[in-house]
Amino acid sequence: MTDVRVRDVMTRNIVYLPVATTLDEAARAMRDADIGDVVVTDGSSLFGMVTDRDIVIRAVADGRDARQTTLGEVTSREIVMIEQNSTAAEAASLMRERAVRRILVCDSDRQLVGIVSLGDLAMRLDPSSALSEISEASPGR
Repeated sequence: MTDVRVRDVMTRNIVYLPVATTLDEAARAMRDADIGDVVVTDGSSLFGMVTDRDIVIRAVADGRDARQTTLGEVTSREIVMIEQNSTAAEAASLMRERAVRRILVCDSDRQLVGIVSLGDLAMRLDPSSALSEISEASPGR
């Protein structure tokens, strides 16, 4: 795991949505891009990240209307980043330490270049694991 770099396992497809985007719009964007997260912006600034799980736990489970609730209301504001040349082991350690399943990936200038998930690490580092197989499977529609 020490030779594999974050840049080799990260997802480069980043979807940016403004804080005023409603949850139903965000969910459709995630579905259409086949991803589980979006980066939320406030103007030109990074505001945070929202995952499909955030939408379920912070909105749906509380009975909030997905057509009225905005990303700004459910966004995880804590931004965890790692540099793309870091090792996969460092990414896994950071995920464990911060108790997150996804980390934003930046270049040496701190520009966002990707997202690495626990599933990305599993698929690359242990393709025969149950987590890897689940992460690789197409969502049931």
